[in-house]
Amino acid sequence: MENKKVLLGMSGGVDSSVSALLLKEQGYEVIGTTLELFAGSSCCNTNTYIDAKNVCNLIGIPHFTYDCKEQFRKNIIQDFIDCYANCKTPNPCIECNKYMKFGFMYEKAKELGCNYISTGHYAKTEYSEKYGRWVLKKSNVGKKDQSYVLWSIPKELLEHIVFPLGDFENKEQIREIAKQNNLKIANKPDSEDICFVPDGNYKKFLETNSNIKPKEGNIVDAKGEILGKHTGLYNYTIGQRKGLGISYKAPLFVLGFNKEKNEVIVGEEQELYTQEILVTDVNLLLVDEINDWLEVEVKTRYSTKSAKAKIKQDENNIKVVFDTPQRAITPGQSAVFYIDDIVLGGGKIVK
Repeated sequence: MENKKVLLGMSGGVDSSVSALLLKEQGYEVIGTTLELFAGSSCCNTNTYIDAKNVCNLIGIPHFTYDCKEQFRKNIIQDFIDCYANCKTPNPCIECNKYMKFGFMYEKAKELGCNYISTGHYAKTEYSEKYGRWVLKKSNVGKKDQSYVLWSIPKELLEHIVFPLGDFENKEQIREIAKQNNLKIANKPDSEDICFVPDGNYKKFLETNSNIKPKEGNIVDAKGEILGKHTGLYNYTIGQRKGLGISYKAPLFVLGFNKEKNEVIVGEEQELYTQEILVTDVNLLLVDEINDWLEVEVKTRYSTKSAKAKIKQDENNIKVVFDTPQRAITPGQSAVFYIDDIVLGGGKIVK
């Protein structure tokens, strides 16, 4: 008899709460868990635990909490700090998925005798006859699809992951299920910010929790001509236009940084476009290696549309050549490769 025991990560929000209901309806033996990640964060506070536990009590499943604050600090917060210290823009949700939700939580699932883990992400896993393996796919919700932030999952885990929300077409359907089942969290707002920076002020977080402090330097153009002063490299992101404090004949945008010289490099709109990028820390899900140029769609930010490109692998790096130049590609963000609606894999943008 198949082991249908599943450990479900619960944040106290509507997505993971409805996932618990759906898993139970589908015949799974569900255990809810909430990971304590960062004191006072939007997805990890007293209300989070209470909301998750209340849902579990209502539908009759057990609920555990685990203190993961040390692992979270080491793997997610330190990476966040290191990225900004090195002029990169991180996506901490991707690191959290890798180390916490599909790392620590999977280890706990095995300890509890669970064959599966689950979260409220909008994505799908299924067995593909075409590729002869389990695959990660886009969900049906369009813009809210979260497959982009899941590229770092180890491929051997895919057959042990269940995403109950993958076939829904909008968030309203999820809220309606919560209302029908008398869940008090039915109208709880989504958390949009970085969970450990609930006020959205990442600059203050960096100044308070690291050695990164304001350090004035020059704003220069691509030729090195000084155009103004900046207040610290971490205060700027590639593509930024506002807040530069420079009067110039044309609008200027942040193009990049020179860490050694403590310079912000700016230029005009057309200088923001790039046709080739290099991606490292690659995790391939659909194939074991890419031996020749391969045509794919590439997403370089969660909120941007995918673009057609060719990719080629060199050891653990992938070169990406876009069909048309792309705007404001940012080191530290992830490039995720798709073939149709299947995630081929992904990695970190270096340049």
